[in-house]
Amino acid sequence: MNRTIHKLRPTDYWRIGEHESWFADMAAEGLHLKKMGLHFVKFVKEEPKKTRYRIDISINREITPEQKQMYAESGWDYVTSYGNFNVFSSPVELNAPELHTDPAEQSYTLKELDKRFAFNAIGVAVAVALMIGMVAFIWMLGSTPVLNLMEGIVIQQTILVMVELYVAYTSLKAAISIRALRKTLSEGKPIDHNAPWKKHHRVTFFIACMFIIFAVLGAILPWVQIAMSVTKTLPLEDTDLPIVRLSEVEQNPDLARKSPYAQDDIDWGNRYSYDWSLLAPVQYESNERGTVPNTMWKGGSGKYSPSISTTVYQLVIPAMGESVVSDFIKKYGRIYRGGDFIETDHADFDLLIVHEEDELKEVFAYKGKAVMYVRYHGYADINRVIESTARRIALISD
Repeated sequence: MNRTIHKLRPTDYWRIGEHESWFADMAAEGLHLKKMGLHFVKFVKEEPKKTRYRIDISINREITPEQKQMYAESGWDYVTSYGNFNVFSSPVELNAPELHTDPAEQSYTLKELDKRFAFNAIGVAVAVALMIGMVAFIWMLGSTPVLNLMEGIVIQQTILVMVELYVAYTSLKAAISIRALRKTLSEGKPIDHNAPWKKHHRVTFFIACMFIIFAVLGAILPWVQIAMSVTKTLPLEDTDLPIVRLSEVEQNPDLARKSPYAQDDIDWGNRYSYDWSLLAPVQYESNERGTVPNTMWKGGSGKYSPSISTTVYQLVIPAMGESVVSDFIKKYGRIYRGGDFIETDHADFDLLIVHEEDELKEVFAYKGKAVMYVRYHGYADINRVIESTARRIALISD
């Protein structure tokens, strides 16, 4: 039984002479062309034979049975097609006449393909330009590009843009190469059917592998993020999660949980979420609400109900910590008016910035690999928030 061998297809499918030479060399090794796929070429393992291969262009994607019969009568058997390129083979000993004996006449067969490739290249370039604009808009959304990068969506879109850029590059290269081939043929210079292919094949093989890796990565990243994402109700007892708890800041034994909204077995007023991204593989976000019986807000606006929320990232690149803090301030600090954002020296942080205005206390900090933003609304002293932040950020800073 003949064995089937698959090889990665060179991406420069328009390099006709090199493909013909490659197919012939494979046949000499016992690998005979069977089919060209989108990314792979299928060969059948048989006895080595000296075989000539020729590639002919047709405007229609499928060659007719009558055309195949006409070529067969000249000694050329139809093998397979890829796009507008049709591959024929003939044993060397048969000495079949060339499919095209006049290069100038052959150049006319490329006229429509030349137009089509040029049109495709323009279309792909426009599509990529629009995609780049969309990604740039998402990246700069809220003027927090680094934070958007950490959240992962931009990375996925950027990978897809890189894939599309490669497609645009190959489309443009194909259009330029076909036009150059037309010019060469019109000058009476025939295609080199024994063109050296090994060096270029190694380059295109590497590029094709990188393209596949990026394409697969761009496809699976969203699913990985979805699979890794978890939201749960915060337990009443303390945990080893790197989030600041309301009880450790309030330090009031009468503090009780306030649950304003629950759905799908999750208390959304007291919950934590875990997420993952390529540049921030550990991400936590939490919010917690409480109430203290027989205690009112100053000014009589209602029962005292302090709250706290935490957002924390563990970064793959610690040097990005200061930029993430800056984007945290841009994203969350603009919500509130009044007060100053003060940078404070503290032994437990690489950077500490605090913001305080009446009952609102905010802490923006990073240490090592960890970046943390804590927003507390209540009467506890800001130093308690800072101390709790220092304890929690140390859990994931290394």
